[in-house]
Amino acid sequence: QAQLLESGGGLVQAGGSLRLSCAASGRTFRNYAMGWFRQAPGKEREFVASISWNGDSTYYADSMKGRFTISREHAKNTVYLQMNSLRPEDTGVYYCFIDSRPITYWGQGIEVTVSS
Repeated sequence: QAQLLESGGGLVQAGGSLRLSCAASGRTFRNYAMGWFRQAPGKEREFVASISWNGDSTYYADSMKGRFTISREHAKNTVYLQMNSLRPEDTGVYYCFIDSRPITYWGQGIEVTVSS
C-alpha cells in the first residue's frame, strides 16, 4: 500500500508561482514513474506532467510546457511540480500519482486557485 500526501497548493494571482509537493510513504517507489493530473471545476481530470523512475524523462501536457517543471527526489520519495506564469485556467484540484502498473496510486488532491 501507499499513501500520497500533496502540499503547496493555495491561492495565487495570475502570473504567480506555486510549488506542489507529493510525498509517498508506505514503501519505496524509486522504480516507478510519478506525476500529476488535475481537475478543473466541471471538467474531467486531465494529465499535467510525469517523470520517469530515474528522472531522465519528463512529459508535459502542451498547455503546461515551458511553464511547469516536474522533478523528483528519491531520498524523500517525493515528486515536485513547479508552476510558473500561472493562469486562471490552471485553477483546479491537483492529484499526484504513482504508476506502479497494474496499480496506480493517487493522492487526495490539493486545490490551486489562480485569480485574475
